[in-house]
Amino acid sequence: MKGLNRRQFLAAGAMAALSSAAARVAAGSNATSANNQSLPWRNWSGGVVGYPEGRLAPSSEAQLADYLAGTSGTIRPVGSGHSFTPLVPTDGHIVVLDKLTGLLSHDSEKQRATFAAGTRLADMGMPLKQVGQGMFNLPDIDRQTLAGACSTATHGTGIGFKSLSGYISSLRLITPQGEQLDIDAQSNPELFRAAVVSLGALGVITRIEMQNRTPYRLKQRNWVEKTEVILSQFDQQAASHRHFEIIPLTHSDYSLVLATDETDEPINNPPTSPEEDAAFGAAMRGWMTLPPEQRRPQINALAQFIQPSERVDDSYKILSSVRANRFNEMEYSLPKEAGAACLLEILATIADQKLDVVFPLEYRYVARDDSMLSMSSGHEDHVAISVHRVASEDYRPYFDVIEPIFWKYGGRPHWGKIHTLGAAQLTELYPDFARFQQIREDIDPRGRMLNAHLRKLFVGDS
Repeated sequence: MKGLNRRQFLAAGAMAALSSAAARVAAGSNATSANNQSLPWRNWSGGVVGYPEGRLAPSSEAQLADYLAGTSGTIRPVGSGHSFTPLVPTDGHIVVLDKLTGLLSHDSEKQRATFAAGTRLADMGMPLKQVGQGMFNLPDIDRQTLAGACSTATHGTGIGFKSLSGYISSLRLITPQGEQLDIDAQSNPELFRAAVVSLGALGVITRIEMQNRTPYRLKQRNWVEKTEVILSQFDQQAASHRHFEIIPLTHSDYSLVLATDETDEPINNPPTSPEEDAAFGAAMRGWMTLPPEQRRPQINALAQFIQPSERVDDSYKILSSVRANRFNEMEYSLPKEAGAACLLEILATIADQKLDVVFPLEYRYVARDDSMLSMSSGHEDHVAISVHRVASEDYRPYFDVIEPIFWKYGGRPHWGKIHTLGAAQLTELYPDFARFQQIREDIDPRGRMLNAHLRKLFVGDS
């Protein structure tokens, strides 16, 4: 069996879990019901539901500003709905940014480009290449909007690379009062540090200027290695490659390893055959017929059978991909020196408690930044660890067991991914949390941008 890239590996895990869950009751969503008759809004995974009184899809910044200035009540901006936390649901109004898209301008000398906030990441790579630019890094899912990804500190991998918000050079924010603010680090450094990762709590971002570089190609190599062995080498490998990460298999001793570097080699990125994808998915579904405590020998045997592979393509085609199979996710960042111990404890807990999990984990490094609320803000680089559950299954029993392990190691939650923390805990985790609160209250004194979830995060309401 040939090597598999991240997308194929995680997709196979999702399909296996979906097949196993077909006979179960899909009672695991975080969906809520309402008595009103408004048209529901759902996030990408289907687990978060809201019933807004109304929707606005502005075709211009001026239309949005007039709307905010002339209305009252709660407002929540909407990107692609790829957050698994209830950042959007409100019984007020949602602002959908689907009409504010595309490349607006670029600066060839400074290697910067400005995009409308609703632009999908998948739609940025080619326009940037055409103007001689490429993004430094990207997260591994390309469906997200630029504003949504930046506002939740979404990131890719690489010890030398910050989250996506770390490459913002300026942005435009329409405040809840309809005022237009153009913000950069030079004119208003403190507001800039708050606005680049704001969870939509300061207003509606309408455009973002990104610092880029020249276009480039990447070569990604995949192989399978014992998890404890690769963890012992992780710092050295992460320093040796532009991007380096592992995808640990649950109920197994092995991980898929991905090492990615710049290259001048010609593009060579053929798709895997349907037969190969089907064979791997079938093998993973076979695991699910066994009790969790009996899976390790079979999974280890299959892992050893996977052969190394490599692919070459434009950077944005290697770094990001489509995830067709829906899931829910929890992710925490923690100081990288605690990463290996945390990961091994999670894997051991899954095995010891015989948790029925087939979806693999993700383990990667992210460089620190100086924004107020990025999960990697501060004085040290971080490791990000992700756990997943297919969308048709109840994630809560699994995530409820794993989340306290993250707390034990000082973890900070990804804002767009499932967690249970509130204002009291978050104040302890973020040195600038109180200052962000002051800025938020100055810009939005009536709390128009706060729904129930953001009130829990910033005010402490349950």
